[in-house]
Amino acid sequence: MNPNPLPVLAAHAAGWRDRPWPAGLEHHARRALLDWFAATLPGTVRPPATLMAAALADERGEGRAVCYVDGRRGSARHAALLNAVASHAVEFDDIHRDSGLHPGSPTVSAALAVAQAQGAGMDALLRAMAAGYEVGGRIALAIQPSHYRYWHTTATVGTIAAATAAALLLGCDTTRLAHAISLSATMAGGLQQAFRGEGMSKPLHPGHAAMAGILAARSAAAGVTGAPDVLHGRAGFAAATSEDAGKWERALDGLDEHFVIGAITFKNHGCCGHIFPALDGMIALRERRPFRPEEVVSLHIAGYRATAEMCDRPAVSTEQEARFSAQFCVATLLHHGAVRLDAFSAERLSDPALHAFMPKVSVSLAPDLADAYPRRRAARLRLVLADGTIIEHEQPIRKGDPEDPLTDAELDAKFHELAEPVIGHSAATALRRMVRDGEALPGILGEEASAAP
Repeated sequence: MNPNPLPVLAAHAAGWRDRPWPAGLEHHARRALLDWFAATLPGTVRPPATLMAAALADERGEGRAVCYVDGRRGSARHAALLNAVASHAVEFDDIHRDSGLHPGSPTVSAALAVAQAQGAGMDALLRAMAAGYEVGGRIALAIQPSHYRYWHTTATVGTIAAATAAALLLGCDTTRLAHAISLSATMAGGLQQAFRGEGMSKPLHPGHAAMAGILAARSAAAGVTGAPDVLHGRAGFAAATSEDAGKWERALDGLDEHFVIGAITFKNHGCCGHIFPALDGMIALRERRPFRPEEVVSLHIAGYRATAEMCDRPAVSTEQEARFSAQFCVATLLHHGAVRLDAFSAERLSDPALHAFMPKVSVSLAPDLADAYPRRRAARLRLVLADGTIIEHEQPIRKGDPEDPLTDAELDAKFHELAEPVIGHSAATALRRMVRDGEALPGILGEEASAAP
């Protein structure tokens, strides 16, 4: 019989209110916050966030939370919804590799909005983020990998992570934190099919998660109760969304010793993370034996299930499809040297050279790599060149994973690359310094007093 994880996770989350920071972990939390801004700011100036900001303007409400999509203050739920949508739009947001959760989009969006609304400081925000990442990441561990066949973990578990972070900022004790987690679990949703084809659904997933998480947290803070067995019960969250009632012993292993926010992958490419092993493998191949795109006869990518099922897209016509196409992203890397924001411009999407190269790339499932997912994200490449050369390579990890993390300098460079086109060099520099070293929260970007009142 599985143990009830809810009281254990709630007690752990409550402990973040005043526990001493484990060595180096505050720095990891600040890195996660900086990366959230890097991923979010490009999304604030494009659909679906811009469309939703206009459609929901009359629902802004009163408050001190900043909506970075339009640079105005309002209610925490309104700001969290739109900021989280923006944060997931360009596919540069962080990943907890071992659980498959993108924790930053829903968790930071909810936590920052509530912290601004409460007038909290940086330390309280970072602690709430750490609690949300931990609870979310561990619940996701309990239900993977089967959960990811039909459900989008960032939408489902992201709701719980957001609720945890918000509840801590709202002053919930262990009991009410448990109720916040319980209430959020029954609000969770988000389908894989929503982003396996066309449409703008995917960024709405963390948006709803952040907004619903705050709703659950505020309800719990007001005394609303949830079901104590909602996570592990026979008809509970794990049973409904995975192959069993959850692998809770594994999920709780090392609690209070190893921390999710210290083991985050920060993206080094602007596309679906399931393509990263192939892209990093191609970079390694070219370092071993330089070649030009026109020399390639064929490239075969053998990967884990999500790579094979989600990213085998030999023809694309939209930005959404291209971000999830191994063929398009490999072609872009080889022709232009990187897969960044400009990879999905209208000019690139219609580039005949890229579309001519894409049929050379094939994708298949490697059963042993599928069995090792999600803790191992690998790909096997077989490259055939026109002179008859055949090069095989296995890429065991991704650049940005905990084993090969982005350095602080690399993360700062990513932030400036993505933030400066939106807010300018001076504002980006001020924001980076505030996140890296400040004690006050960022507010409306560009204001002279860039801190929440």
